[in-house]
Amino acid sequence: MSEYSPAELMIINAARLLKDGDVVFVGVGQPNLACNLAKRTHAPHLVMIYEAGVIGAEPARLPLSIGDPTLVSGSLSVVSMYDIFSNYLQRGNVDVGFMGGAQIDKYGNINATVIGSYEHPKVRLPGSGGSQEIAAWANRCYIMTPHQKRRFPEKVDFMTSAGFISGKGDRENAGLRGGGMLAIVTDIGLLGPDKSGEMILTALHPGKTVEQARENTGWDLKISDNLNITKPVTEQELIILRKDLDPNAIYTKSGA
Repeated sequence: MSEYSPAELMIINAARLLKDGDVVFVGVGQPNLACNLAKRTHAPHLVMIYEAGVIGAEPARLPLSIGDPTLVSGSLSVVSMYDIFSNYLQRGNVDVGFMGGAQIDKYGNINATVIGSYEHPKVRLPGSGGSQEIAAWANRCYIMTPHQKRRFPEKVDFMTSAGFISGKGDRENAGLRGGGMLAIVTDIGLLGPDKSGEMILTALHPGKTVEQARENTGWDLKISDNLNITKPVTEQELIILRKDLDPNAIYTKSGA
């Protein structure tokens, strides 16, 4: 088995979460790779939607952004951004939303706005984009991030996108229909919500330990009673990633 980077490990395990026939709101960077990898392996009927307005994209190469011209060729439809959010996402026609952010907390809430206080931040981040709406309305949400304590505080400094807020039931009370954060893929393992909406460790990657996961989490991380070990990375997955999707290793060199 070839050596692989933490980023490749996360991308491959995120791709495996996708089901054939899923309608996926695709983000740029590593989520883009995960979706395109799934489409080239176990999910050939994956329908990829890009925020710029492309539905059913069939990119011949890895798109560099949500507005890359390669997305249009062979796509099912090209509409306005308004149509994407109002007529597809908010109506419940999107199965999966891939999220991103600097912080993810105990209840799967995401911060992509500021580190520190909003009035006097230590760092000002890019902000929501469409992620607030995706987190609210997609039927399932996933995120990929390196497993580091600073990325997993007990409570986010600012809630850009809602997970389970303060626990199960809060989403419904806030009027959010989507299923919330159902999986976080890291370079140590996978986290998912328990019955209360708290993110717990549900799987470890081969060679990783519970102690590593706990040491790199900012709250007292609970462990699932049915803790799984993820399947080893395959040569086929690595070949597609490295030769077809990211030959210049723009997104796969590291875990960041």
